[in-house]
Amino acid sequence: MDADVTDADVIIAGAGPTGLMLAGELRLGGAEVIVLETLERPTGQSRGLGFTARALESFDQRGLVPRFGGLETSPMGHFGGVQFDFTALEDAHFGARGIPQSRTEAVLEEWALELGTDIRRGWELLDLSQDADGVTVTADTPDGERRLRARYLVGADGGHSLVRRTAGFSFPGTDATRGMYLADVVGCAIPPRFLGERVPAGMVMAAPLAEGVDRIIVCEHGAPPADRSTTPDFAEVAAAWKRLTGEDISGGSADWVSSFTDATRQASEYRRGRVLLAGDAAHIHLPAGGQGLSTGVQDAVNLGWKLAAVVRGWAPDGLLDTYHGERHPAGERLLANTLAQGTVFLGGAESEPLRALFAGLIELDPVKRFLAGVVSHLDVHYDLGEGGHPLLGRRLPPRVLTTASGPVGTPTLLHSAQGLVLDLADDPGVREAAAGWKDRVSLVTGVPQDPDAFAGAPAMLVRPDGYVAWAGADPAELGEALHRWFGTPA
Repeated sequence: MDADVTDADVIIAGAGPTGLMLAGELRLGGAEVIVLETLERPTGQSRGLGFTARALESFDQRGLVPRFGGLETSPMGHFGGVQFDFTALEDAHFGARGIPQSRTEAVLEEWALELGTDIRRGWELLDLSQDADGVTVTADTPDGERRLRARYLVGADGGHSLVRRTAGFSFPGTDATRGMYLADVVGCAIPPRFLGERVPAGMVMAAPLAEGVDRIIVCEHGAPPADRSTTPDFAEVAAAWKRLTGEDISGGSADWVSSFTDATRQASEYRRGRVLLAGDAAHIHLPAGGQGLSTGVQDAVNLGWKLAAVVRGWAPDGLLDTYHGERHPAGERLLANTLAQGTVFLGGAESEPLRALFAGLIELDPVKRFLAGVVSHLDVHYDLGEGGHPLLGRRLPPRVLTTASGPVGTPTLLHSAQGLVLDLADDPGVREAAAGWKDRVSLVTGVPQDPDAFAGAPAMLVRPDGYVAWAGADPAELGEALHRWFGTPA
């Protein structure tokens, strides 16, 4: 293959939520994208059943929320099985519940295709190599072995990522200490245990998934981690359920059976040259509160506009390196909080003192606010410099502005995935400072309907991922921030 010929700006391995979200983000940024997916068609199976408050905000920033139909959120959530009210933190809730991952993938695939993404199903990645100018991949396709070339490759191909292994990323962490079963059971009545129930020999969870279908999770103390290369038999799950609960569900059957563990690992780096990782390819952990899917979506939203800026040629120096610099610490916090939840929730008698102490601490409002921020991901804070406005490096909260065209919500202003300058004090100096970047940054003048919104900032620069890159009143400072994040003006 001619190394000077490319098939796309970016190839993405994997058409799960992370890969599809990234494809849409890249297309909004003007990049040509090919997604390679081993499966010829979606399985319809759903390990995840919802997403966090911040992931919901990310979908809202792209106008995707109506596509999910009616979404239900709950003010009540939990940390390690200990229930508490997430609304102790402003804007927080326990995420969107009851949304099968298959539905999320369908919504994102439809969106990515509408934006012009080339999704190739039945293409199994076999090998890759990179050089100074791009990445060449080899794939097994329905028409035989094929080679493709792109300027960049992103591995969004899950916890067993071939991209991660082949490109030489290290993946340190801890091996599994316990194994768990998951099954969607039909043909028998199972009493609900929505938050999970600790029983003498382990933990069980059950919740209705659809009419006549119950999702169960079984964690038996002392059970070795299951061999992830084989699919468990329903008889194994039913036997474990009976040992733990005394209930016989063997007369039913399962639409789907799977297993998972508490193995916890994170790639040491999210970028090696022209190969990057996102989602489960970059971090694996114990499932807790829909955080895995949601973190992958946020990886994609952080990476997409930056990588598109690079391939379009306007990215300032070092922009792509901020992906690892920002998302790796977020991944570390994810692994820490899921490990802590596993210790509190799944530990045996040795964890009882910890659970008792934790139940007392969670009654305190500062603890509620801290943990709600951790699990909802609303507390993500990127290090964008010392001092400055309290919103610097934090998400732009969803608020309504009164503009000359009428009221508008801040998420709507981010639908195009451009940068955003908010002129909140009708300052011509702010508008003049932003004028040179109008090809990649939108400018909106308006007044917050809530006078306390945005902690009194008279103007803000918001990145396409919805994080505040600057807040203040000095047009010269705004110009510096625009140069830092959006390069040389046109």
